[in-house]
Amino acid sequence: MIKADVIPTDWIQKRIYLIRNQKVMIDSDLAELYGIETKILNKAVSRNVDRFPDDFMLHLTQEEWNSLRFHIGTSKTGRGGRRYSPLVFTEQGVAMLSSVLTSKRAVQVNIQIMRAFVKLREILSTHKKLAQKLKELELKFESHDEQIIAIFEAINQLISEPRKPKRRIGFGVEEPKYKYSGKRK
Repeated sequence: MIKADVIPTDWIQKRIYLIRNQKVMIDSDLAELYGIETKILNKAVSRNVDRFPDDFMLHLTQEEWNSLRFHIGTSKTGRGGRRYSPLVFTEQGVAMLSSVLTSKRAVQVNIQIMRAFVKLREILSTHKKLAQKLKELELKFESHDEQIIAIFEAINQLISEPRKPKRRIGFGVEEPKYKYSGKRK
């Protein structure tokens, strides 16, 4: 069990997954953070199911769970693993868990999870801004590409040595300097 006051933010961030275009956390990861068993967390949620609408909590399909299980490396079913696909909670669902799980640890952990979601959102925002700036630069200099290529070609022509005419190999027939007109003097 992880101590609530020393949970690194990056540890939490690594357990936030993108599923159905939503950032979510798996019930088993949340249970580990709260220091309870997954089945206890799920029972508390099922007793308060009206607090968890579809945009707060998702039931993973078997395909989503298999894909996620491959990604995070959990055990196979039938060998000590899960029998059912897990519940995943969005940021709002995690916040709602604090009203269902009322221990001091749950409150502390929820605060840290909310901070992790905020930090992740800031990081994504920074990446989007950076991508936008790069796109603007690309568009700005795209028209200059042809001009820059022409400049480099001109510079290369100036730098390169002029080509000397190739010397002919073999015998050549020279034109006589004077033409014979056929008349004698």
